[in-house]
Amino acid sequence: MILHLSSPAQRGALVLGAAFAAMFLSYFSVRNARAEHFAGLPTRQALERATELEPGDARNWYLLGRYWQFSIEDSDAQKAIGAYKTAVSVNPRSTVSWLGLGSAYESEGDLAHAREAFLQAKKTYPLSAEVAWQYGNFLLRLGELEPAFAEMRRAVESDPKRGAESFSRAFRAAPDVDRILNRALPPNRDVYVDVIWDQITGGQTDIALQVWDRLVAIHPRLSLREVFPLVGALRNNKRIADARRVWDQAVIVSGMADLQGPPGSVLWDGGFESGIAGGGYSWLFPEGLRNLQASIDARERHSGDHSLRLTFDGKSIVSSMDICHYVPVSPSTSYHFSAWVKTRAVTTDQGVRFQLRSPGTQDISVAVTRELHGSEPWTHIEMPWSSGKDVQEVQVCLVRLLSDQLENKVTGTTWVDDVALVPDSADHPKP
Repeated sequence: MILHLSSPAQRGALVLGAAFAAMFLSYFSVRNARAEHFAGLPTRQALERATELEPGDARNWYLLGRYWQFSIEDSDAQKAIGAYKTAVSVNPRSTVSWLGLGSAYESEGDLAHAREAFLQAKKTYPLSAEVAWQYGNFLLRLGELEPAFAEMRRAVESDPKRGAESFSRAFRAAPDVDRILNRALPPNRDVYVDVIWDQITGGQTDIALQVWDRLVAIHPRLSLREVFPLVGALRNNKRIADARRVWDQAVIVSGMADLQGPPGSVLWDGGFESGIAGGGYSWLFPEGLRNLQASIDARERHSGDHSLRLTFDGKSIVSSMDICHYVPVSPSTSYHFSAWVKTRAVTTDQGVRFQLRSPGTQDISVAVTRELHGSEPWTHIEMPWSSGKDVQEVQVCLVRLLSDQLENKVTGTTWVDDVALVPDSADHPKP
């Protein structure tokens, strides 16, 4: 629309009105900007100044309430309550202000008004994980466990990262794992994994194992690496039977139950097919091996798709490789150990061997296979081995003994594949 102003007076009035409007808007813009500036400063004077400049902004009153509630130097719960009440009067839908008010009332022992404030927060934001979390913890502190667990479950459903803390707090109030898993946590894979890790970190292996059993029951899809901490904790506590069971279950839920390898072997992934290493009952490869390169080879193998390739560079005497595999076994049981080995131009009279020993027991006997050096095609290495009466694990390692030759530095390449430890009765088939 185009205005037609016929007289200088009308045009002057329009200019004057526009200037006044600009000044009005500039004043409030500057005042608002100053209020924002003061609200961003963590001092009482600045926050009070922000409420003076913008008394109709609930956020300023909320921030002032938080200052009075949590200030180390001059906290004042009653002033905090006053500021929060002003915030919710300015904006009744300010969820954070209702939560702050509920917390401040509780700190003063006014539980009835605290409950009312938390319920108002729920009305303003029914789906908020933070609201459910704070209200659930309030109920937990009151000993109202069932409604508390229900709120905490809603919080974890919206924010699974709260799962471990929710479990820990609920367990302190009611040390019943099944009850907490049924009431306070949703049946969520990530939640259970976090709880297991948190309990292991706190040394609560029994609780972690109970949560693991519940996790397996929901048929999750897991990476084997996610079970390394639990298997490691069980092994450290000499609970080998439990560690073995957890590993066998993890192999199934990780989708590796059909991994190719020697049938009946209790040594997992003897064919180096999984790509998994570094924990549990998988191969252990040390970091920073000097003068020896260990890698998975997809071109040269005895069977399947891969083998282990060891390349010696001839720069030093290599006697310890620390490439090992812990294997759960049954006590007082006869086994048959075997592997396939190929060599190419391996110097000296001492190539790679396998060594079997029982760590952490009184059985200090060590069994060692014959070695291969020079250039040999795929060759079957085997020997019998029997566990002692208290032996539940055997350590299978690749080793090289020192040569009697003057020049003991080794060079060349060795391939290893289809490593197996099979009980003579074959009563523990591969999972």
